[in-house]
Amino acid sequence: MKSYPLGLRYMVESALFFSVMSVLVKIAGQSVPVSHIVLARTSVAFAMSLAILRSQGISPWGVRKDLLALRGFLGVGGLVCFYSALTILPLADATTIHYTNPILVALLAGFFLGEKITRGIVVASALCVVGVVLVARPGFLFGGAAYDPIGIWAAVGGALFSAAAYTTVRKLGQTEHPVVTVFWFPMVALPLVLPWAIWTGTVPTLTEFAILLGVGISTQLAQVRMTQGLQLESAARATSITYLQVVFAFVWGVLLFGEIPTWTAVVGAVLIVALSKRALSS
Repeated sequence: MKSYPLGLRYMVESALFFSVMSVLVKIAGQSVPVSHIVLARTSVAFAMSLAILRSQGISPWGVRKDLLALRGFLGVGGLVCFYSALTILPLADATTIHYTNPILVALLAGFFLGEKITRGIVVASALCVVGVVLVARPGFLFGGAAYDPIGIWAAVGGALFSAAAYTTVRKLGQTEHPVVTVFWFPMVALPLVLPWAIWTGTVPTLTEFAILLGVGISTQLAQVRMTQGLQLESAARATSITYLQVVFAFVWGVLLFGEIPTWTAVVGAVLIVALSKRALSS
């Protein structure tokens, strides 16, 4: 009996939970500093991953501490950039630009891990840049009001940092238990983010605290479902489902924030998703 329908269902649920996380980040960002949002996300991840390590009797220290620390620093950069983009840009546009990272992972893995870079990946990479331009709509090309460049650069930076972090995770897969790799991200992040959050000098209200807790919980649920989905389904089929997050982002943006996408944003999103899916599954 084939198990892939259950695996695909888990991946759909993962995409939905990740999209809920993005919605909560955008809502929180209206009144809460990004530092507090990142702190909430990493605190929940730290507590839950440490509990798993202790329950399974796994040492948290790992083998390649240099790469584990690097993965942590890159993860912090990616999270800060992506969350910043979500608070500045329309939800769908920030999510679309962020999802250029699978193509970037393929390129980085080729350069640093010796994995094969196919012609399809090269072509898709170039056309994904076109997709990002269509989403960002720079004023010097399209005229009229352009998006805040800080938001655009934050989204691009988030994609780059995330791609570098995922490439490091691939390398760590040769020596580390997956939960150890997951644990090191919040372990590195908390000492960096906590002073930043304290420096901002703001204390979340009860409602804001509940939203921040929701960010951490929805992210953790998404990662659990993603892990289960990847265990039951082929990588190509499973990861293709993650692009549903872009679809969810467009839907949430319209329904919750009144963000009507431009035709260029829709074309750019379709270009990025279609090309990435085809290049990575070929």
